[in-house]
Amino acid sequence: MKTIATTERKPTGEEICRVAMASPAQARVDRIEDCLRKLPPVDCPLTHRFTPGLYIREIFMPKGTLLTSKIHKTEHPYVISKGRVSVWIDGVGVVQLSAPHCGITKPGTRRVIYVHEDCVWTTFHATNETDVAKIEKEILYERERPAVSGGETKEIKG
Repeated sequence: MKTIATTERKPTGEEICRVAMASPAQARVDRIEDCLRKLPPVDCPLTHRFTPGLYIREIFMPKGTLLTSKIHKTEHPYVISKGRVSVWIDGVGVVQLSAPHCGITKPGTRRVIYVHEDCVWTTFHATNETDVAKIEKEILYERERPAVSGGETKEIKG
């Protein structure tokens, strides 16, 4: 068998995110975030854990919350260990996920989530870093138009 060398490189997570965020669907997510910013904030506490080579990020989302996720630059596993949510993902549509559930987040992913039951969602990231701000620069895509973040998460009762 002959091996063929290639000079093509895989796009970086940053490049994937830049392209993904230019889609018309993501413009609609931006408009959802604009509406959410007008509502009172909801507390969605984060818990940060570390083991050698691994950062574990857990968010608690209360029932009745509508939020958008951060924009992910890396492929990584996630686990829903409690609750039930409806999740919209560009190119996939809306899916309902219930604990226990395991999944894989792909680079460029940004979700719209409605929480039907109190939910615990945990992500796992390979890194030796232990400074959360530095890790976020590694794993999350920053845009000129900032996304709704943990302290700005909004709730819609339904």
